Amino acid sequence: MASKTVITFGTFDVFHVGHVRVLNRSAALGDRLVVGVSSDNLNFAKKGRNPVFSQDERLEIVANVKAVDAVFIEESLEQKRDYVLEHKADILVMGDDWQGKFDFLSDICQVVYLPRTPSVSTTAIIEQIVGSS
Repeated sequence: MASKTVITFGTFDVFHVGHVRVLNRSAALGDRLVVGVSSDNLNFAKKGRNPVFSQDERLEIVANVKAVDAVFIEESLEQKRDYVLEHKADILVMGDDWQGKFDFLSDICQVVYLPRTPSVSTTAIIEQIVGSS
């Protein structure tokens, strides 16, 4: 049986248990997990703010998670197809907040949307920290 490569993407800023869980659940779907970490520029374009941790720091954090086999910087949402092909991914995993938005890639890989961890949000954590200072 051929090995399966899983690819997923995220900002992974202020790394928390929700990040660990999605990476472990993604890894469980295949034999190799490749993770695209959003660049600082992409994060600003998506969220209107810079991440707390730089892309190099976030890349280092994600690379050191046991379930992760390889990491790279994701420069653009529009390059998802290129990333899937470049990393020979069999399965694309995204959070269910993206439900349906990447179904157009089902011609080259299986697309799976995983539920987010309830009550855990990087934005909420940042707001809580800022509010208590």
